[in-house]
Amino acid sequence: MKTFPTGGVHPPENKLTAGSEIRHLPLPSNVAIPVSQHIGTPASIIVNKDDRVKTGQVIAVSKGFVSSNIHSSVSGKVNKIDAVLDTTGYKQTAVFINVEGDEWSETIDRNDEIVTEIKLSPEEIVKKCLESGIVGLGGATFPSHVKLTIPSGKRCDLLIINGVECEPYLTSDHRLMLERGEEILIGVTILMKALRVDKAMIGIESNKPDAIDHLTKLVKAFQGITVYALKVKYPQGAEKQLIKALTKREVPSGRLPIDVNTVVHNVGTAFAVYEAVQKNKPLFERVVTITGKSVLNPGNYFVRIGTPVKDLIEAAGGLPDDTGKIVSGGPMMGKALSSTEVPVVKGTSGIILFPSNESKRINSMPCIRCAKCVQACALNLEPYLLMTLSEIGLFERAEKERITDCMECGSCSFICPAGRPLLDYIRLGKATVIKMARERVLK
Repeated sequence: MKTFPTGGVHPPENKLTAGSEIRHLPLPSNVAIPVSQHIGTPASIIVNKDDRVKTGQVIAVSKGFVSSNIHSSVSGKVNKIDAVLDTTGYKQTAVFINVEGDEWSETIDRNDEIVTEIKLSPEEIVKKCLESGIVGLGGATFPSHVKLTIPSGKRCDLLIINGVECEPYLTSDHRLMLERGEEILIGVTILMKALRVDKAMIGIESNKPDAIDHLTKLVKAFQGITVYALKVKYPQGAEKQLIKALTKREVPSGRLPIDVNTVVHNVGTAFAVYEAVQKNKPLFERVVTITGKSVLNPGNYFVRIGTPVKDLIEAAGGLPDDTGKIVSGGPMMGKALSSTEVPVVKGTSGIILFPSNESKRINSMPCIRCAKCVQACALNLEPYLLMTLSEIGLFERAEKERITDCMECGSCSFICPAGRPLLDYIRLGKATVIKMARERVLK
């Protein structure tokens, strides 16, 4: 069975909501929609206090090439433009809207009928993705129109669709593949047309046999698309590891998938592209998993962007008494939240409520030189060394040891028997090295 060759771990899967059909979360009473929900420059707000907006209306426009439009996810009145706490714990500018009904923009096709004919040209598809605020929904939130714009001197001959969802607990992509499979495959075809390629590979971990079977049957009606079952191994869903597993192509250190003639998109992104191109529906809602071992009614929901996390928790039966930590995203790469007022954004794949007995780290002990972190690293790095270099401030040496290659998957910290905070220090060192590199460019 296909997989990447180096490193990896197998944390407990805990896919508690794999059998939970996607439901629509009731509309919130108010939303806070941040203007930076993507990698790149924050969008520029074009609405004012007391303006009335409709669902799907643009409220902030992209600034620069690597940026993305932001749309209202509700209809109502702009209450204020203020700062909101985001998933990283920092405040950023957001548009606060009081919800009044649910009046959608007239340009959105709300008919449930699946549209198969793709009328837009490759250039029009890229433009539509830009206008609709489509970003990568696998977690990185890279603006999709940028990925679809092949740089001069580069070429693309393959589209890879990431249906791996290797993070424990998360099942939003799994359910989307089961319930919106045809729309996803039309979205894949749209992406192929935009990239001008005739081949696409969909990778799905083998712990989702129903999704693999379902899409394998559906792709018979589509040209050039093949579904592949992958070994269950984290971080199988990382771009470089997925490319290696499916094609044996190896993305060089410091380079991007396009350097090996490949573009990777998530299944959720493919679905969003279908809705944008075929239904003229901007990205203002996404599927979010709300789960945890003590959660009364865990599930998967279509959630409007800007909805407070507390609304999701209430829909799942409320906050369990034994909750010790609330994590946005998966347990390996997610961020712990300091408040349930934090809004759901485009990159929110899940909310996990961990009980207290699973929320505390073991006491950190001295490194025992077991090399398990080295064996687990999928990028052939030496995490113990990168942590030490960051801890004592030898950032130039850390740069030479390729600290910026780290994808922050957390495999090293997960496997360490001494409870060393490897990833914490590597993140610190990586951020410092990136800052140093930028300062060198500016000199």
